[in-house]
Amino acid sequence: MLQRPRRGDPVWIWVLHGWEAFSWGLIALVTLITMLGGTPTDRKLWILALTAGLALCYVRVRTRPGARVPGGYGYLVVLVAVMGALSCLGDGFGVFYAVMLTQFIVFADSPRGAILFSGLGAVAITLGGSLREGGQADAYLTNSYSSLGVWAVAVVMTLLTPRALAQRDERAALRAELKSTQLELTEVYQRQGAAEERERLAREIHDTLAQGFASIIVLAEAARSQLTVDVERSAQQLQSIEQTARENLAEARVLVGAAPSSGVAPGSLAATLRRTLDRFTEDTGLDVTADLADLACDQPTRIALLRCTQESLANVRKHAAATTVGVVLSQGFDTIELEITDDGSGFVVEDSHGFGLDGMRKRLAEFGGGLTVTSSLGDGTRVLATIPLAPDGQE
Repeated sequence: MLQRPRRGDPVWIWVLHGWEAFSWGLIALVTLITMLGGTPTDRKLWILALTAGLALCYVRVRTRPGARVPGGYGYLVVLVAVMGALSCLGDGFGVFYAVMLTQFIVFADSPRGAILFSGLGAVAITLGGSLREGGQADAYLTNSYSSLGVWAVAVVMTLLTPRALAQRDERAALRAELKSTQLELTEVYQRQGAAEERERLAREIHDTLAQGFASIIVLAEAARSQLTVDVERSAQQLQSIEQTARENLAEARVLVGAAPSSGVAPGSLAATLRRTLDRFTEDTGLDVTADLADLACDQPTRIALLRCTQESLANVRKHAAATTVGVVLSQGFDTIELEITDDGSGFVVEDSHGFGLDGMRKRLAEFGGGLTVTSSLGDGTRVLATIPLAPDGQE
C-alpha cells in the first residue's frame, strides 16, 4: 500500500492522494443524487448498502494499514465487486471507475498488481453497465471501448508512480547525505577550532609564562651564586625575580580570562619595547643598542612585535653567548620592520625547528607579515619581523 505523502514528496504523489480523497466526495455526491432521484426504492437500498460497505472497508484499511482483513488487495477485490454491482444497479455509476482509478495505485503494492486490478475493474464496469442496458452485443462493445480508454489512463498513471517514488527516495537520500555532511563539517570546524585554540594558548604560554619562568630560573641561579660576593647585585636580581613573577601572574590571569585580553599596558610601540630592553639589560648586563622610531600602530600589532622581541631576547640569553644586541624599529614603504641582531655564536637556520621561531612566524602571519632569520655559526644572528601597515597607519 502506498503510504500517505510526506514533506519532500514529488507533486505527483500529492496529486495521487489528493484525488483519492476527492473521489469519495464525488461518490457521496452521485449516491445522494441517486437517493433523491426516481430510482426504485429497492435499488436505492442496495446502492446505499454497497456504498456504505465499501466506505467501511476503506476506513478500516486506512486506519489499520497492518490488518490482514481486508488488507490492500482485499479492499481492491471489494472495490471491483462493488463497482460492477453499482454500475448494474444505477445509471451514472459507471463513472466510479474513472473516479476510483487512483485507489488501484494506492492500495496495490506493485505496478503489476495495480494494472491487474484496474483491468479487473474495467471488466466489472463493462459487465455491470452492459447488463443494466439489456446485455446486447452493441452495449458490450460500446462499454468495452470506454472502459479500455480509462484503463489505458490507469496503466500510464501506474507506470508514472514508481518514477515519482524513485525521485522522492533519491531526494530523501540527498537530504540525508546533505544533513550528514553538514554534521561532519560542523564536527570538523569544531575540532579545527579547538586545535587552533590549543595552538594559540600554547604560543601565548611559551611567549609569556614559559619565558618568564626561564628568566626567573636564570636570575635565581645568578642571585644565589653572588649572594656572598655582591649583596647589592643579588638584591637587584631578587627584585627582578619578583617583578618577573608579578608579570607572569598578570599574564596567567589574562590567559584564564580574569584580566584584559592583551596583558600589555597601552602606549607607543617604541616605549613598550624600550621597557623590555631595559629589563633585559638589567637582568643580563649585556650591551643593548636601540634605534626605535616612534610609530603608531594598533594594540594587536604592538603585542605581536613585543612578543617577537621577547622571544628573540630570550633566545639570545639562552643560546647566543652574545655581548651586544641591536634593536631597530623602523617604517618601510608599507610595513613596520623590527630588526634584532646579536654578535653571538649563531646557528644553522635550516637545522632549527624550535617552537619559538615557528610561533613567531605564525603570530606574524596572522597580520599578513613574515619573519626572516639569518644566521651562521660564529657570525651572530639577525631576526627581521615585518607587519604591513594599516590603511590609515593609526590605531
